[in-house]
Amino acid sequence: MRERLARAVWHGTGGLSVAARAVLWPLELLFGGLSSTVGARRARGAGHTAVPTVSVGNLSVGGTGKTPLAAWFAGALRDRGFRPAVLLRGYGGDEPLVHERLNADVPVLVDAKRRRSGKRALAQGATALVLDDGFQHRRMPRDLDVVVLSADAWDGRVRLLPAGPFREPLSALRRAHLAVVTRKAATREQAAAVVAEIRRVCPRIPVAVAYLAPGEVVAWRGGLSEATSALNGLRILAVSGIGSPGPFVAQLRAVGADVQDVTFGDHHAFSDTDAALLASRASGMARVVCTLKDAVKLGPRWPRNAPGLWYLSQVVVWEAGAADVQVLLDRLVPHVALTTPASAGPMTENNG
Repeated sequence: MRERLARAVWHGTGGLSVAARAVLWPLELLFGGLSSTVGARRARGAGHTAVPTVSVGNLSVGGTGKTPLAAWFAGALRDRGFRPAVLLRGYGGDEPLVHERLNADVPVLVDAKRRRSGKRALAQGATALVLDDGFQHRRMPRDLDVVVLSADAWDGRVRLLPAGPFREPLSALRRAHLAVVTRKAATREQAAAVVAEIRRVCPRIPVAVAYLAPGEVVAWRGGLSEATSALNGLRILAVSGIGSPGPFVAQLRAVGADVQDVTFGDHHAFSDTDAALLASRASGMARVVCTLKDAVKLGPRWPRNAPGLWYLSQVVVWEAGAADVQVLLDRLVPHVALTTPASAGPMTENNG
């Protein structure tokens, strides 16, 4: 309920939404000032990394595709001969499980203090680190700072919390090495509009576009996988507890599925009661399809006599800027710290 209300305030065009943003404007200014001060103080004395360290983070709250991209970078480091470990705070409990599914051979360490978990990872033999949601976690050094923005959530307005979903203004990208614009249901033209705005504000930063394409639908029990075309014409119940459920549902409808959707709040902790109610609602339907983020929590509770539970996998497809991504990764071999642009814009500690 609170998330729906927040989205209505942040993205709504009606009179009540406009009035709410006007009321929240002084708090937005206060948030920006405080976060700038706190972020600058926490950045002091960050130091250098002992091994190549990649941070993948957000400017905004809500789903941007950060976790699949963090997993992609972990895999890219592994493919270059490193032994990476993923460091995250683990808010909601689903992200560690998602990483374990995406990269079963990459250790995942959960700790609010990334320096501490980084030391543990090194003691366990890691030769590279990936911070999931680390852009505002500025006490932890990094060699490559990647910031993700969603074209699906972009409306052309950058408003800070609580009047909008942004933790920092777009100018904060000046301290990053790479901006990645993701899209799921958004068009290439919508993604290009976000790229153009980033280049207007931060002309020196490389910008890439990643299409988080629907991969396969995977059965939670047994691991059977099928092409998404198998959903064409099927009646399915789409279940999601993510920050931005709209693109997920849109991808299912785009492959021809007859979709009824049920949405929960981001990082929803599914209960046995939730599972039973969803199974009852899915009676007569061919399948229940959720995201991997939801499957790792809902799957263990799913009734065996209910319609099958499947999740939609995602594939990272670089549509633009792939060469820049490869150059930045290549500069980590051997371990050479990149020159970080001057810091700009307000910063705040987050759940990363």
